Amino acid sequence: MLMDAFPDPGLRCEDLAPEQAGTVFPLLREAIPGLLLPAWLRFARLVTAPRRAGQSGIKVVRRSPRPMPCGLFIWRRDDDPAHGAVLVAQHLLAIDLLDPGPMMAVLVRELEVLAPRLGCGGIRTMVIGPDAPLAARLLAARLLAAGHASAGSVMWKQLAPAPDRPARKGK
Repeated sequence: MLMDAFPDPGLRCEDLAPEQAGTVFPLLREAIPGLLLPAWLRFARLVTAPRRAGQSGIKVVRRSPRPMPCGLFIWRRDDDPAHGAVLVAQHLLAIDLLDPGPMMAVLVRELEVLAPRLGCGGIRTMVIGPDAPLAARLLAARLLAAGHASAGSVMWKQLAPAPDRPARKGK
């Protein structure tokens, strides 16, 4: 691994274990202020379930020796008709009062390590953050510097109040 890929040797990126989902809830509340803990725990259990290994997960960044995560992204492997297998990442977050840049660099580097490991020929990163434009711009700058390019935009329309639990098939 290249030394410049991880500007801070105290930062490490790893999979979030299902039982650790509560530790990242404060981070997610930064991106999703109305998120409720029970809804997050249900979602995280689904995404990180062992039966979903290689299909979805949550990556977290920790600063040694601190045990609490200070950055994360949620990912899934998707099939795209134009690009084949792609890694889709969303809710990339890095919280550091002084400089979130090194954490963003670690997250971006992890995307580029994870994609080929999953057999993905591309990475689609959802840079969403109208409530946090500075963080979104910082992330976009890191992605651009790593060779990523804008491929469009994401639009959203809320049709109903957000449920406190994920929708179930057949209901």
